[in-house]
Amino acid sequence: MRYTVSMVAGSMKTLVLIRHAKSSWKHPELTDFDRPLNKRGKRDAPDMGRRLLKRGLVPDLVLTSPAKRALKTATIIANILGYPLSELVQDATIYHGDADTLLHRIGNTPDGCNRVFLFGHNPTISELANDLCAGPVGHMPTGAVVQLDFSVNSWQQATPGRGRLVFFDYPKKDQQL
Repeated sequence: MRYTVSMVAGSMKTLVLIRHAKSSWKHPELTDFDRPLNKRGKRDAPDMGRRLLKRGLVPDLVLTSPAKRALKTATIIANILGYPLSELVQDATIYHGDADTLLHRIGNTPDGCNRVFLFGHNPTISELANDLCAGPVGHMPTGAVVQLDFSVNSWQQATPGRGRLVFFDYPKKDQQL
C-alpha cells in the first residue's frame, strides 16, 4: 500500500471528506447502491479533483464507499491526483455506517498515513464533518470537499471537536458568490 512509503507518524493529520458527486435517478429500477453519476456529477468530480490538485492535496490513503457513485467519484479524483487506483480501499462500512462507525474506521487508520481522503454519502459525511470540526461545517452538497487538520500524532486522537476546518468547497460555490 502507498502509506508504507512514509511510516513515520507526523504531528499533523489531515482528513479530506468528500461527498460523492451528483448521482442519477434516471433508472428507478437500480438499487441505491448501483446508482451511477449523472452528467453533472461526471462534470463536477473532475473539477473538484483539479481544485484539490491546485491545493497540493495528494492522499496517502483513499477510503471509499463501494457504492457505484462514490467509487466513481473516488476513481475520477484519484486519477487526477495521480493516486494509484489499485490502492483505493473500498469499505462497506462507509456506505452502511453512521458517523460513529466512520469515526471508528478513521481511528483505525495506520498512523503512517498523514493525509487520508474519505469518499462517502449524506447524511453521514456531513454529520462526521460537523462532529469532527471545532466549529460547524453545515450541510455538504454533492461533490463537496472538506479538509480538516488535526494536531495529533495518531488517528485515534482525531476525535470530535478536535478538527480545524481548513477549507470547505463544492461545485456550485463559485456560482453562489
